[in-house]
Amino acid sequence: MKYGKPPEERTVEELIEKGLIVLDKPMGPTAHEIVAWIKKILNIKKAGHSGTLDPHVTGVLPVATQKATKVLKLMLESEKEYICAMRLHKHISEKRLREICKEFTGKIYQKPPVKSAVKRKLRIREVKNIEILEIEEKDVLMRINCEAGTYIRKLCYDIGEALGVGANMEDLRRTRVGHLGEENLVTLHELLDAYIFWKEEGMESEIRRCVHPIEKGINIPKVWIKDAAVDAICHGARLMTVGVEKCEEIQANQRVAVMTLKNELVALGKAAMSCREMLQKEGVAVVTETVIMERNTYPKIWKIN
Repeated sequence: MKYGKPPEERTVEELIEKGLIVLDKPMGPTAHEIVAWIKKILNIKKAGHSGTLDPHVTGVLPVATQKATKVLKLMLESEKEYICAMRLHKHISEKRLREICKEFTGKIYQKPPVKSAVKRKLRIREVKNIEILEIEEKDVLMRINCEAGTYIRKLCYDIGEALGVGANMEDLRRTRVGHLGEENLVTLHELLDAYIFWKEEGMESEIRRCVHPIEKGINIPKVWIKDAAVDAICHGARLMTVGVEKCEEIQANQRVAVMTLKNELVALGKAAMSCREMLQKEGVAVVTETVIMERNTYPKIWKIN
């Protein structure tokens, strides 16, 4: 009996049922409007995005479809990369600018702007790196790597305050969410054309380029399990070490993705022990938190004690 299949062998219908679209968000519409258009294009009831982009901001906007929306939290929490154009209100030396930008690398305090989707309270966010790409008079082009939830507009304002000359964000483009970068991008027009080509002409190549298996969005350590353990996990059971086949470098309490040997995403959970312990000890390996795979996809080879 054959059960399960590698993600790349799914039908287009199956891809859309648990799909990931790495959209190049245009300037103008909100992220919510983009999601609404994608639902209409693909004729689906459910979709969601991984982090709001303001209407004037462009770039990488991962959108999950149907059952894949359960994985969005992972991408919401992923590190982000931006290309930002900042305008200083007065001239400042390059040396001073670089010194202040360096001071804003690491843990910083931020209060969300007045027009934001979250409560305005002081928060700590981590800016991994600020790379100054170009300086032309009072205009500064920067690449910023930061923790999810960092407000780049506020970062520019605070840099300007620290410099004593004032500054504002002129333009912003998100270039990466987790490991998903601009090389994966498709536009709304490309998605619409791809869907029409598939529906009317039976051409699958373009829709497959636009809609990826949700597994492509996983950027946390993975645990691969034996076929006999899959259905138990689909019913919400904890993963026991006897069901572990192999795993990546993992530490206890780390969030992990539970995968089949065909590289299908079964569930998300929290590791109860390290990878080495999973392969050497007996006990609970992973506490299941979010089940992705449907029950009975794999045969039931377990009992309720």
